[in-house]
Amino acid sequence: MFAYHDVGVRCLKTLLSAALEVPLVVTVADDPSERRWFASVAATADEYGLAVLTPPDASAPELLERVRQLEPDFVFSFYYRSLLAAPLLGAARHGALNMHGSLLPKYRGRAPVNWAIIHGEHETGATLHYMVERADAGDIVDQMAVPILQDDDARCVFNKVTVAAEVVLARSLPALIAGTAPRRAQRLELGSYCGRRRPEDGRIDWTQPAQAIHNLVRAVAPPFPGAFTDIGGERWWLHRTRVLQRTADRPARARLFGAHGRCYVTCGDGGLLHVDEAATAAGLIDLGALSRELEKHPQEL
Repeated sequence: MFAYHDVGVRCLKTLLSAALEVPLVVTVADDPSERRWFASVAATADEYGLAVLTPPDASAPELLERVRQLEPDFVFSFYYRSLLAAPLLGAARHGALNMHGSLLPKYRGRAPVNWAIIHGEHETGATLHYMVERADAGDIVDQMAVPILQDDDARCVFNKVTVAAEVVLARSLPALIAGTAPRRAQRLELGSYCGRRRPEDGRIDWTQPAQAIHNLVRAVAPPFPGAFTDIGGERWWLHRTRVLQRTADRPARARLFGAHGRCYVTCGDGGLLHVDEAATAAGLIDLGALSRELEKHPQEL
């Protein structure tokens, strides 16, 4: 199995709980510059005494030869960070399968949970599918939906997707082993492909509606890079917001103001956001104290 992240850990444990032999675990070496907030596949595999490799390149000939020598029934990919090339996919006698964090064919590609929240989806999920050379385009074996609630952030939704991945894999294994697992072709024209997100993509456009800004804030909230704006020459990160039901007149410019000890923003559509948590490079902002200042001197954005 090729695996990383929480989904990789939970799916590894699912295979072991089903008494399946996992002769090789291939994972990604931890990046010291990255804030790792998720479980370690390498550490989990080590706990179970499994062979582990962390190759810099999944297409290395020596890795392919190692996999071929094992003559695996299946090759699995669970949130591994690289596409597996055709020779690796062909090394599995009964198929190569991937667990993807969306309801395919929607949100193929990178950061599916973050993109689903940004686009205001009310559900996403986990999909087990056969791998082909094109990313996330193979036949579907099974999938499970999970809800995205109004104020769920990406970490919350990712936790739900992780549970869904575990459930989907556990209930699919008996049919995979028996050779009776279903295969449903994807209608790719009904879905979408999303690319990698960059920290700069978190910049807030205050001309957008309040709901769209709220979706961005929760989609990239910590431990992700965060939604940010520049106020008075200082970089602010908004960690948590809430959309209020009432609206104001559409403003010429978005406005940050205080009332009753709380901070609010009037957005481009006149919608109101309550700012629940925000920070600068110096740390969390005291929003109560800020509210008192803003009651006297609102700030245009």
